[in-house]
Amino acid sequence: MPVPLDEHEPDVDLTPVTTKSDIVAFLYRNPEYGYRPAEIRAELDIPRGTATTTLKRLHDDGYVGKTTDSHYHALDRRDDLSRYVTSLEQLDRMFAERGEPDGTGATPTEVDEAELEAEVEALEASLDRDT
Repeated sequence: MPVPLDEHEPDVDLTPVTTKSDIVAFLYRNPEYGYRPAEIRAELDIPRGTATTTLKRLHDDGYVGKTTDSHYHALDRRDDLSRYVTSLEQLDRMFAERGEPDGTGATPTEVDEAELEAEVEALEASLDRDT
């Protein structure tokens, strides 16, 4: 089925807990600001070359915008990426509520697999409704 090209966005090709995903999440959590590569690098504690290369790729792939004076920013038209970041935040909250280890050596609480699966299905259903 044909789609209008001005409304079509390809699938989000991001993997959580990667530099690419972390940069997208940072920018889409702060959509009202533009950031220079050094600011993003400092905020996310990533190497200079990695930040610069990843930002260029994200811009070239249409994931983020870039001003003429090199400030990278979230794109208003990328609702799919906003939903992706929201999903990451929901997963973070879900696992935080489960007592995930926080570096103190504490043991996580037992996870009920059926309950976890139900929460994931509910999250996926809410994402489907948003599209």
